[in-house]
Formats: sequence, structure tokens, C-alpha cells
Amino acid sequence: MSAMTNDISKKIAETLIKAGTTFPADRMNAYKHAIVNETNERAKWVLETILENAKVAEEEASPLCDDTGIPHVLIEIGKNRCLSGSVMTAIQEGIAAGLRAMPGRPMALMGDASQRLEQSGGIDDDPGAVLPAPFLVKSVCEDDVFRVHILLYGGGPSIRGRVKSVFHKHCMSVVMDEIVALASEAVLKLGCTPCTLSIGIGRSQFEATALMIEAQVYGKYDIQNDLEKEITSRVNAAGCGPLGLGGEHSVLATFLKVGSQRASGVRIVSIRPDCCFEPRVATLEL
Repeated sequence: MSAMTNDISKKIAETLIKAGTTFPADRMNAYKHAIVNETNERAKWVLETILENAKVAEEEASPLCDDTGIPHVLIEIGKNRCLSGSVMTAIQEGIAAGLRAMPGRPMALMGDASQRLEQSGGIDDDPGAVLPAPFLVKSVCEDDVFRVHILLYGGGPSIRGRVKSVFHKHCMSVVMDEIVALASEAVLKLGCTPCTLSIGIGRSQFEATALMIEAQVYGKYDIQNDLEKEITSRVNAAGCGPLGLGGEHSVLATFLKVGSQRASGVRIVSIRPDCCFEPRVATLEL
């Protein structure tokens, strides 16, 4: 590897570790706000414990959760920058190095397709053997940008996430009702709440999920539009609460990204109920 690609790999490893061990400032503040306003004592204790866990994880550079997640990558690139095969390789090697250093949980399955599906071929004890999902690459209007976002996806939210075709009937309230119904069921079954709801709405299953990832990357706890506030409020009204113990904070915030739409009767919705430690995301500018 060249000096440049070595430097990229090192920075990618550091970025992955940051994603897996720290809360962003706006999420810390969201937890503090929830603690002040929560009236259920059991829920308040859960919120305080999660916040304390996050502080210790950052101080000791240790994982926020024992499920250290599957790496997902969003690359944003301007017209004056180039994404080469050697840079892609450097990013992949940096991810492996970051998983080893954090350390990540060894959970890569070995064997052929059937053995991997039935989990009969054994588990590779190398944390770096956990391969990232296929990279998502997006062209952006900023000419000189080369931006890498690394996200770590835990198993619980992946189990409870959903992609659904919604027949909108030319009515926004129909779409919102479907989203709230999907989110409410997912939050109830998730367990590790309070969660952050990440939602993408697009023209295909792929596009909707790509938009959901963008929502995770760019969503802000302290900047919520009216649709996001409505979804959060309506899901919280069920009173599931942190860890399902009751309370007013099943959801801390909603991150919603609506993409281009087609003239049809259907909107494709991808929703992920990010657990109390997610979205685990960090960004590197190259």
C-alpha cells in the first residue's frame, strides 16, 4: 500500500472506533432532556443508566454495546474527486483494522452458503473478518468533497426493521398512519429502547433504504421538522417507554428522508427502529 492509502486506512479505523464508542453531542443532550422530563421513575433510571454507559464508553474507548454491529458505508464524492479501487481497498482494510482494535465482536460465519445460513460452519474468531455491507456511493454537488460515513448496524434493529409498499390514496395522513403503525409495532418488539426512528421514502426498496441510511447520517436530535415531530409524538403516546417499562420516551427522535417520487399509487417506506445506542455513525473528510 502507498503512504496515501495507508493514511486512509488508519483514519477509517479511527472513524469506525469513534462510531462504535461515542454518542454525538446532540444525542447526549436528547438523553439529558428526556431524563429531566420523564415522570416514570423506572424509565428515568433506564435513561440515566444508558447515558452513564455512553460516558464510560467514550472515556475508555470501549464499545457502546456488546453487539458491535455490521459496518455500513456511505461515500459522498464531488466531481473533482476520484474513487479508485485502491481507495476502496484501503477503506475495507481500515474497517477490518478498526474492528480488531475496538474490538468488535467476532461474529463472521464460516463455510459455504448453506453452512452460513444455518450457522453450522463455525464462527471466525477474528473481529476483522466481519465484512462491511456493499458500499453506497453518492455524487454530491460540492466539487471537492470526499466524505466517508461509517455506520454500525446492530442485530435487534435489523430484525425489527421493515420495508413496505404504502398505497397513499393521494393523502399524506394515510402515509403517516402507515408509518406510525409500522413504527409502533417495531418499537414495541425492539426491547432496547428508547430508540431513534430512521425512515426513508423512495421509489423502490433499494432507494428507500438508501434514503433511510442518509436520514441516519444527517438526522439531528435538536432539529426536527413537523413530520418527524408528529411521528415521534404519536409513537410515544402508546407509553411503551425505555426497555418497555412504561414512560414517555419510547422514541427520542425521528430522522426522515423523503426522496424523489414517481407518479403511482405507491410509496416505498423503509423504517429502522435504531436501538438506544444507534445510529452509531461517524464521518471522515478525505
